[in-house]
Amino acid sequence: MSGYLAPECLLEMPTGIWRVDLRGRTVRKTDHEKATGLVAAEGSATLPEQKLTKLRLAHANGAEPVGPNVIRQTTISTSVELSGISLHKGTMVQLVLKPAEADSGIVFRRTDLATDDVEVTDVAARYDTVCDTTMCTVIGNAAGTTIGTIEHIMAAISALRIDNLLIEIDAHEVPVMDGSSDAFVAALDQAGLSELPAPRRFIRLTRSIAIEDGAKNAELSPNDDGLRVEFSIDFDNKVIGRQELGVDVSPESFRGDVSNARTFGFLEDYEKLRSLGLAHGASLDNAVVLDGDKVMNEGGLRAPDEFVRHKILDAIGDLSLAGAPILGCYRASRAGHAFNNQMLHALFADQTAWEYVTLCHEAAKPDMSRIAISAD
Repeated sequence: MSGYLAPECLLEMPTGIWRVDLRGRTVRKTDHEKATGLVAAEGSATLPEQKLTKLRLAHANGAEPVGPNVIRQTTISTSVELSGISLHKGTMVQLVLKPAEADSGIVFRRTDLATDDVEVTDVAARYDTVCDTTMCTVIGNAAGTTIGTIEHIMAAISALRIDNLLIEIDAHEVPVMDGSSDAFVAALDQAGLSELPAPRRFIRLTRSIAIEDGAKNAELSPNDDGLRVEFSIDFDNKVIGRQELGVDVSPESFRGDVSNARTFGFLEDYEKLRSLGLAHGASLDNAVVLDGDKVMNEGGLRAPDEFVRHKILDAIGDLSLAGAPILGCYRASRAGHAFNNQMLHALFADQTAWEYVTLCHEAAKPDMSRIAISAD
């Protein structure tokens, strides 16, 4: 489903030449590189039968869901409010998270506008409504309405497996809170989770997609066990240096390994960002700030590799804009919001690389200790 974009925003669409190599991997060459031609792919795009058994596939390609154990969509059980300072504009923002019906998706609604027309107030959180990726992810609609810095709340929503939500917001930027997803996780936990009478669709990778731009590269490959994110960063800074981490995304791993990782920046860049209209709300209360090789925050880091953990957090939020949970492994090096979004455009541009599926819950195993065996 195509979306509408704010007319004043610049969408960073993937362009250039597509190359499909003989391993069945689609690689997009960016505008910075020359075309290398087109080669036909060989081999099957489906996984072996045992993989499907492990996946507990309910149906695929638009067939009707079957059985009572199909994994269903969710929303929150009750509304919850939270407020805080926006990172880039520095204004106080109020959020109200509300339950939504099945197949609604995640929708942001601006309540500060002088209209109730949903064509103006509402912006769907999807990869094709992203209109800016400068220092954060911004989505917009055809009326010019935008909402920025959505990645931290979207990461929490996605990791906690919430499919449908209405987010009322009285400004054009989500509050930064402490620079991580912790406050959003706490709010969603407070609201509780409710199942809806509709199956959840998953996006299942059938082959790998890769994009590259100089030192930046990323690949999204099949992984029927769920979403896994592997990220590496490399900064010319003794505190950060080179960091690598991989996380199998689940509510438990997100809470334990990712959620509290804060956004970070360098003191030397602060005035430049302010001159660009950014970072007006940034402080030591909502970001890790580095002055050369020194962490300025009084409490230091929450983990030695907090920097790469936060990049994984951002990637989870950006990939959630696919509109459905991804069954795949995302490996990225030196990537940011723009690259994460380009990966989704690359994925959906190749309809042979993915399919929609629904899944079943695993059947409960019988308690063998309680089963009586006849001596006869």
